[in-house]
Amino acid sequence: MAITNPYEQYKKQSVMTMTQGELVVQLFEGCSKKLNAAVYYIENGENSKADEELYKAQRIINYLNASLDRSVSISNELSSLYDFFVRMIVKTKIKYDVNILNDIIPMIDGLGDSFREAERIVHQK
Repeated sequence: MAITNPYEQYKKQSVMTMTQGELVVQLFEGCSKKLNAAVYYIENGENSKADEELYKAQRIINYLNASLDRSVSISNELSSLYDFFVRMIVKTKIKYDVNILNDIIPMIDGLGDSFREAERIVHQK
């Protein structure tokens, strides 16, 4: 019989019961955390660790882009913005320039905040 970690079970259950909006907010928060970690690692000369965090952030952005409902008009604008974020992450991987990340992190945080507010409004009682 496999022993399961209660925290892992809680995390899995938490994700399984999230609304789509809550999941999107969590993805933006996770992306921001990964990019901030990459800034830290670049500033401390740990480029291989920065690469790992940048890769994870890029995967999150690609997931968000792939999950867009293309029948909604704003999806094209969001897709262009997500493409821009990915290009800036790739540029950071090449140059290891934290200024690039410092420019896009507030944009990602702002998008996450917008989705959080939209989720709050949708589920208001």
